[in-house]
Amino acid sequence: MQYKTKPPMTLDGWLEEIASAYCDAMEAIPFGPLAGKEITHEDLFHVAPIICLKFRGIKRNKRNSKLAAEAALCSYIATKDRTENELKDPCISFALCYVASHYGLDFLGEEEAVSILDYIESRSEQLIEKIKGKL
Repeated sequence: MQYKTKPPMTLDGWLEEIASAYCDAMEAIPFGPLAGKEITHEDLFHVAPIICLKFRGIKRNKRNSKLAAEAALCSYIATKDRTENELKDPCISFALCYVASHYGLDFLGEEEAVSILDYIESRSEQLIEKIKGKL
């Protein structure tokens, strides 16, 4: 699949991009009432596939949306079934779905995705600080 914007090349680059993507996702929170539902930080993982498409400059069509969303939600469910504590932090839930979306679109291999997620999880406090710095 073609993309307009390359994924980050370093783990620090991924940390920075996930912080930016999370801030982008936060922009949906005020619009929840217009859709008839309150949107909280705990809900933002749902929009990670859309943000992935946006950040890669990929057309948001049915096929691309399905590939990204299926990978994200399957990863979320599998992780939640294995361990509940990992996904208590909304930023980590978002990061999981964001990276999994890249995997579903064949931008990342499994080992690379796991490496990125391990890095992000081990630096969750740094991720939160980066998010706060972007607000």
